[in-house]
Amino acid sequence: QVQLVESGGGLVQAGGSLTLSCAASGRTFSQYAMGWFRQVPGKEREFVAAITWSASSTYYGDSVKGRFTISRDNTKNTAYLQMNSLKPDDTAVYFCAGARLRPGLSVYNPLDYNYWGQGTQVTVSS
Repeated sequence: QVQLVESGGGLVQAGGSLTLSCAASGRTFSQYAMGWFRQVPGKEREFVAAITWSASSTYYGDSVKGRFTISRDNTKNTAYLQMNSLKPDDTAVYFCAGARLRPGLSVYNPLDYNYWGQGTQVTVSS
């Protein structure tokens, strides 16, 4: 069992930066791919970024490429999302998620993730 807790959300002006953290409990954190998704009311959960267990590969949604950076520190059981050049359209609840490594896993598909955090609100003002 893995529990995920996000932090670092808040209110920021357009053009600003925030760093989200996702702290994981459990001793098997390093065996999970980690992802970040976001959601606004009335819309589906949107893929933001993902990182493999060894951090050898990262993946980004088109809307955040070049602005956001995902990373992880397996010694601290923590994943991060550095968000730069924020836009009002980035306003959403951001969720971190963990996916057990298995054949056929798609880091882009929220249904492939086994564990989710409670979410943290990010609001970008214009």
